Amino acid sequence: MIPAANPGAGYRALKAEIDAAVARALESGWYILGQEGTAFEQEFAAWLGAAHAVGCGNGTDALALALRGLGIGPGMAVATVSHTAVATVAAIEMAGAVPVLIDIEPLHYTMDPEELAEVLAHPPPGLPPIRAAIPVHLYGQAADMHPILAACRRHGVAVIEDCSQAHGATLGGRKLGTLGAVGTFSLYPTKNLGALGDGGVLATDDAELAARVAALRQYGWRTHYISDEVGVNSRLDELQAAILRVKLHHLDGQNARRQAIAARYFDALADAAIAPPVRRADGTHVFHQYVIRTPDRTIAQVRLREQGVGTGIHYPVPVHLQPAYKGRIALGPAGCHASETAALEVLSLPIYPELAEGEVAHVADAIRRCLA
Repeated sequence: MIPAANPGAGYRALKAEIDAAVARALESGWYILGQEGTAFEQEFAAWLGAAHAVGCGNGTDALALALRGLGIGPGMAVATVSHTAVATVAAIEMAGAVPVLIDIEPLHYTMDPEELAEVLAHPPPGLPPIRAAIPVHLYGQAADMHPILAACRRHGVAVIEDCSQAHGATLGGRKLGTLGAVGTFSLYPTKNLGALGDGGVLATDDAELAARVAALRQYGWRTHYISDEVGVNSRLDELQAAILRVKLHHLDGQNARRQAIAARYFDALADAAIAPPVRRADGTHVFHQYVIRTPDRTIAQVRLREQGVGTGIHYPVPVHLQPAYKGRIALGPAGCHASETAALEVLSLPIYPELAEGEVAHVADAIRRCLA
């Protein structure tokens, strides 16, 4: 069976380099907020094209720290989407703010800029003032950022980019994570840039914001053992930073490999009734997921499984319909209808750089036979 994801293969492909980096970190005798973390932050910022990067414990914390760093919390609302990993909404509540969920554009699965503009102009009754928006760059490509940024500027709303599935993707020639006030990234093992454990990082051109977040991630310390404000413990450890430095060096090449695999899948779907991903004309897609769409998803999954091809669903239940959130989260005027429909139809095919040519050919052949 070809699995939908295979993080172990990512380790084995770079085993010698990763093992050497881990040994270097272990031998240093410094395991939290040391030279490896500092070097990774500098290298990541340079690769992204941002002035500053701050590592932290995971992608959820990166979002929550970005919100807190911008002064967004209790008595404020934050607009995001329901068709996302629940972490996006969880982070808003971690910061003490109130989520309001915007529907998606059906073709790209990202925030609908028109509905966002409508909600910013006419917020749902009883909602605190909206002070931030978190567009999610889903599956490996950009949300429609230009109208999103314009709407937020008109209403004095900060934009935080959730780039957890879009490491290296671009829009208008700029890497995602450099368009808003701050970009946040999960470094979970299956991400395009993934640690071998949890990790997160955020990036910004604002030196004051970066310094505040760096303090917040460690108890609000600017001076050791002195908390200037209430912070948290969310630090990227030295072992993961060392591993990430290795993987960052290979990221552009691995993204190119994902794009090459995606091209084979597009060819296989050329005459199929199944809907392939739709790519933005002014951006580059790095295919964290290759997501097809069919109302007969269960049948497609079974047929592909019979051919030895694993699949995933990202995501099966929109956040607003999950038990922890249902009935208590404000929605935009569309009621997240497009999100609910997508959740019933999306299906992710295997796509990661370590797929062998024979495996790619096998998946492409299965697509032709099962999804035509």
